[in-house]
Amino acid sequence: MKFAETNRLCRKKFKRLTGMSRRNFYLIVNIIKEYEKKKNKLGRPCRLIPEDQVLIAIQYWREYRTYFHIGCEWGVSESMVCRTVHKVENLLIKSGKLSLPGQKELRKLSDPDTVLVIDVMESPIERPKKGQKGFYSGKQKEHTLKTQVIIDLKTKKIMCLRHGKGRMHDFKLFQKSQVKLAKTIKLLADKGYQGIVKIHELSEIPIRKPRGKNYSEEQRKYNRELGRIRVAVENVNRCLKIFKILSYPYRNRRYKFGLRSHLIAGIYNNDLGSKA
Repeated sequence: MKFAETNRLCRKKFKRLTGMSRRNFYLIVNIIKEYEKKKNKLGRPCRLIPEDQVLIAIQYWREYRTYFHIGCEWGVSESMVCRTVHKVENLLIKSGKLSLPGQKELRKLSDPDTVLVIDVMESPIERPKKGQKGFYSGKQKEHTLKTQVIIDLKTKKIMCLRHGKGRMHDFKLFQKSQVKLAKTIKLLADKGYQGIVKIHELSEIPIRKPRGKNYSEEQRKYNRELGRIRVAVENVNRCLKIFKILSYPYRNRRYKFGLRSHLIAGIYNNDLGSKA
């Protein structure tokens, strides 16, 4: 569906199709238009208008079909779809308009009312030819890439991401990421983060079941309340996985996975509170 048809859709249908608001869509289009104005006028002009170029890239992230199938739909070659997707991705990264706050911003946080929630999202990948053992997730029973997500509980904004292989333990990934927080910031995590209190004192994790005993009523109540709060980060993971490139088996070069997940997280952040 080309831009002329897509633009006729109502707000809800547009977001269902693209995974983002119109405001976010036009932000990306303007980045492409700025590039088209600045670049040299030599050579053959692109057959696709900036809006259609962005739609092709979005369609690839959102549906994760092959370049061949997308090319057949748009009446262009497979290689042109590939070049268009890479072009849009590279321009968005260079622009910095979809960048995440990152660990520098995390270090600056000091408000005692700030609560952060951490979780790990797993994305399946095709079985690697080499080093399969390192990517095999015992939890998912398949080869995966892990993405550590830290969000601000109040705003639901993604603060930073960190990636690791499927075999790496969630807590090990946290240690490797070297996230540093002010002592006044509260951090909520799941049972996989046993020992996190030694690194960040103001951390809360569910109480483990005592060996050979049952939970007390108070322990059940505490775990239930913590789980009710922590579900916010699960909802964020679900929003990211609307883009099937993060939920379907990842077929591309693994070094590109981080770039794409950061872009999608930036799109999610930019859409918070948006109705356009």
